[in-house]
Amino acid sequence: MNKWSFWKKDWFVGLLVALVFMFGANSDLMQSLERKAYDLGVLASSRTPSDKIAVIAIDEQSIANLGRWPWPREIHARMVDILVVGHVKVIGHTAFFFEPQVDAGLGYIYKIAGLLGKSSLLEGDGSGNANPENLAGMVVPASAVSPASAVSPASAVSPASAVSPASAVSPASAVNPASMVAPANPVELSQLDVLLLEAAKNLDNDKKLSESMAKANDVLLAMFFELGEPQGKPNQALPDYVLRNNLDNVKAASGSSTQPLPSRSVLLPIPALGSKALAIGHLNSFPDVDGAVRTEPLVVGYYNQYYPSLSLMLAARSLNLEPKDIRVNLGEGVQLGNQKIATDPDLQMHTYFYKDRDGRPAFPVDSFYDVFTGKIPAEKYRDKIVLIGASAAGVGTLQVTPVSPGMAPVLTLAHSVSSILKGDYFVVPGWGMMAQVGVFLLVTLYLTLLLPRLSAAIGAVVTGALLVTLLATHFVLMTTQALWLQLMLPAALLLAGHLLLTTKRHLLIEKGKQKSDAESAESNRMLGLAFQGQGQLDIAFDKFRKVPIDDSLMEVLYNLGLDFERKRQFNKAESVFKYMAEYNPKFRDLDARLVQSKAMSETVILGGSSGKSNASTMVLGKAGVSKPMLGRYEIEKELGKGAMGVVYYGKDPKIGRVVAIKTMALAQEFEADELQDVKERFFREAETAGRLNHPNIVSIYDAGEEHDLAYIAMEFLKGKDLVPFTKPDNLLPLPKVMSIVARVADALDYAHKQNVVHRDIKPANIMYDPETDMPKVTDFGIARITDSSKTKTGMVLGTPSYMSPEQLAGKKIQGSSDLFSLGVSLYQLACGKLPFEGDSMAQLMYRIANEPHTDILSIRPDLPPCLVAIVNKSLAKQNEDRYANGAEMAEALRQCAASFQG
Repeated sequence: MNKWSFWKKDWFVGLLVALVFMFGANSDLMQSLERKAYDLGVLASSRTPSDKIAVIAIDEQSIANLGRWPWPREIHARMVDILVVGHVKVIGHTAFFFEPQVDAGLGYIYKIAGLLGKSSLLEGDGSGNANPENLAGMVVPASAVSPASAVSPASAVSPASAVSPASAVSPASAVNPASMVAPANPVELSQLDVLLLEAAKNLDNDKKLSESMAKANDVLLAMFFELGEPQGKPNQALPDYVLRNNLDNVKAASGSSTQPLPSRSVLLPIPALGSKALAIGHLNSFPDVDGAVRTEPLVVGYYNQYYPSLSLMLAARSLNLEPKDIRVNLGEGVQLGNQKIATDPDLQMHTYFYKDRDGRPAFPVDSFYDVFTGKIPAEKYRDKIVLIGASAAGVGTLQVTPVSPGMAPVLTLAHSVSSILKGDYFVVPGWGMMAQVGVFLLVTLYLTLLLPRLSAAIGAVVTGALLVTLLATHFVLMTTQALWLQLMLPAALLLAGHLLLTTKRHLLIEKGKQKSDAESAESNRMLGLAFQGQGQLDIAFDKFRKVPIDDSLMEVLYNLGLDFERKRQFNKAESVFKYMAEYNPKFRDLDARLVQSKAMSETVILGGSSGKSNASTMVLGKAGVSKPMLGRYEIEKELGKGAMGVVYYGKDPKIGRVVAIKTMALAQEFEADELQDVKERFFREAETAGRLNHPNIVSIYDAGEEHDLAYIAMEFLKGKDLVPFTKPDNLLPLPKVMSIVARVADALDYAHKQNVVHRDIKPANIMYDPETDMPKVTDFGIARITDSSKTKTGMVLGTPSYMSPEQLAGKKIQGSSDLFSLGVSLYQLACGKLPFEGDSMAQLMYRIANEPHTDILSIRPDLPPCLVAIVNKSLAKQNEDRYANGAEMAEALRQCAASFQG
């Protein structure tokens, strides 16, 4: 054997795939897959958000009414004053106040004050802004103003950008003593002082907000760090109002050197506002590889200092805790008071994102404008954590989260605060990495050692079971334990490895398979000829169909078709000729043979397969051939074909009674080991149905068996079933529908009292003659005859669209199941649609068992309420919620019809 042939081995391919996946574990593609599975786990879980959090949104309505963003800070000040009156617990403001706001008019006020010698007005308040309070009571003669005291562009009040160079006051244009008139009256100067003071106060928005925050003492502001490894030392020390938020209660895990996310610079609120804030927290987010936000950095490092997130500070202050009450356990998590918050090694919390419920957002969101104007009373926010932030389009950047493709940052903050307060975050357990590695190794061992030894079918089952186990483990841990294990890597390895190994195995054995197929074809041809020579034509045809068809096989099949004709089994001859026509419809006189056999097959009753001489095919309507008999009945013609047999028009020659004969080829539909049991059940059910005597139930006259055909002779009806009247364009009048269904309900009530359940009520089993206006229920007991049996055709017993939930579940069937099926029929006859529909059988059955039916008024709004109520009651999932019996349903229908006609 070639020493390099080992690469063809399945174990080597499995190992190679495992190595590829191992090296690609941290790729963006694989990590994105892990995050998508994480998002599905979040959506599959259900938690209740904290009711202590409310959001005031700066939305489109607010901007339309209060002006373009950013607003004057006087508006924010007034909002703080409003919320103070409402006795909120804390206010979290997500707007960044990184720069002072100076109205252009305020600069002119300070210039005028400078020209008048009001130097105390320019002393400021320690924040870089002039203090208008210093103006009060100051009276300075005009003669005191000199060029030296005039305000030049260089000495203008900061920020200098508030006043354009064209409007700046220069020394050349300043007022000087030579140009001054006589000193003004002190009273006039006092009035000017008041005007300057009033103008300065009205124009200083930062001062207004600062005063409102100082009065409230419950406002938290945001700062923003530039994340990244710092180089060197900071340019300057942080101000005291920021340093007081530093977390100095820090403990490093033994043997661990992990640190929170580092930063190199920071943007801070201006001193006038930051100094009055109750606390300051960072508003940084750290998106995942796919750009979505799933974590909250609870702590950010800044040159050996540790600063909390705004969400953490909001949670702390709402619990009356201070920074000293927050303990940082590096590499493990954060402790808020007595609550331990588990994080990843970077101190990032896996935030739980709460889903909207019943069309309402997870957290109450009110418009800033509605609160500002008093439309929403401030009392609503008593003792609440109020978060103020933008949600309007174009203001801020929306974030992708597990529950939303575009979430406003203020709402992300709300989810984070609630996660902290309620402990609803997800946790990556300490043993998680070992578990993930262990699962990966187990999958690798399965692919390299076990899968190559399994057959294709068993391998597919085992792989499927393992894949389901991995996915179920992921979702169960997330939804019940709030634990996140990254199991998508081994799941993807399992799936890809199985597909690759299966493909390889298929390619390597394809050549050998072709050789084997050729040998098998020749063997089947010889066996087919042998069985044909013995007269076992059905088995011969089965063998020939396993042989690839060619011209030589066409000759063999043609002779087989002629043999079927000689035995007058024309339907089987037709099958052979159809099979041949798919290959070459011009072969010999195949087209004529096909037409002849088709015509003959439509006038035959199939004989049995017992091989008896009297079990031959019986022909109808051929010259020189007497009419065939079935029991004591003469067969006149075929009426139609059903799911299990043919229905014929026949006559009892002794009494001249015309009958409909329904045949069932039980021997062809059931396996030999269950045939006897099915036959016994057939005659038992036929006998039970035959005892029913009701004007709206088809009468059963006789039942028997001949030529391996079981048959039931029953009353012949001129009408047709109700199926044509279920079409939307061919509906019967509602009074007629209710009358028909009421009489069917009466018939079912009678049958149920005789302990007979139909099991397959549907429009196709309700015959109706418009001339006599007489409905009749057919096929009583037929569904029961074949219940729980394994048919050769794999038929579904009963019609799923009309089945009751308990019938689909395989539970014991009672009369209420028939009433449910009758309710489905009533629904369809009334509106032309089925109450339950699905793209597949499984989806249809699930909807019947678990979901409410489509509101009939959405299809036909003109239906009377009483009929809608009858439909809804008859389609109840629980049988105790339906009508107690058919008579009760019939009475309800008649009362409804009477009121409707009235």
